[in-house]
Amino acid sequence: MRLETGAHDMRIAVIGQASFGESVLNMLVERGEKVVAVLCAPDREGRTIDPVKQAAQRHNIHVLQFRRMRDQLAIETFKRLNLDLCVMAFVTDIVPEEMLQAPTQGTIQYHPSLLPKHRGPSSINWPIIKGETRTGLTIFWPDEGLDTGPVLLQKEVEIGPDDTLGSLYFDKLFPMGVEALVEAVDRVKAGNAPKEPQDHSEATYEGWCRKGDLVIDWSRPLNGIYNLIRGSDPSPGAGTTFKGQEIRLYRAEKWDMPSERGPGEVVEVLDQGFSVAAGEGILFICRVQPAGSGKIMARDWIESVALKPGARFGD
Repeated sequence: MRLETGAHDMRIAVIGQASFGESVLNMLVERGEKVVAVLCAPDREGRTIDPVKQAAQRHNIHVLQFRRMRDQLAIETFKRLNLDLCVMAFVTDIVPEEMLQAPTQGTIQYHPSLLPKHRGPSSINWPIIKGETRTGLTIFWPDEGLDTGPVLLQKEVEIGPDDTLGSLYFDKLFPMGVEALVEAVDRVKAGNAPKEPQDHSEATYEGWCRKGDLVIDWSRPLNGIYNLIRGSDPSPGAGTTFKGQEIRLYRAEKWDMPSERGPGEVVEVLDQGFSVAAGEGILFICRVQPAGSGKIMARDWIESVALKPGARFGD
């Protein structure tokens, strides 16, 4: 079936979560799209209601919450929506093929990398950690594989030399991604949405970026350590130890200057943070998360442990 522009309002469902899902939903509604249902994870006791659910309630849109999209009840309920298009905006559950193909025009999904590069769940972290200077986003047609479906559109962005996970996502990939999903909906409505196969021979895949992947080796080159910290800032943070206790580091600055201190040794303690010898240079740290604590400014931690030059991280 091919929809002609203006033939009728497409019946759309949004599957998503968090602020990204909320922003996509709000923009679709503001543009007059006929969003008939929103699917998100069940509420969790003691947690605030997901922003995408709150937005759906404000717009009087039906909300469906299933623990697993693969459950038969979820599949049958979804089919009864009689959809033209499903829009997946930040989805971490596995959506079965039967559900993906149920809408007459299929399903489109946002992924924050230039597929087939960086398939997988932490596709924003890894390009920064690996020292890459370009990344982007892909709107694609999901299939039974993991981020393997045909591409509808892509947009490229620069990874600045001091970009963090947070700045790359919130300043670039988030707003561009919302606009790209809406553009993709327009293309589907117009009947000219591409389905370009990915070159699977060029594919890369990385799993979740977890704390175990983010342990700092202070003898590594300066850029590698700096990339590790900024690629995991604000979460989960690059880790090291201090006097046998784990500590995670954030808001790093890179100083390309030599130090007489050994790798991991504190060079200087200043009002706003502390500097550490790293590889062939120095890193200045402004924010930390000690074991058993939330994130705090480095100056507060400095006082609590009486940090002095010559103290060593990584022992």
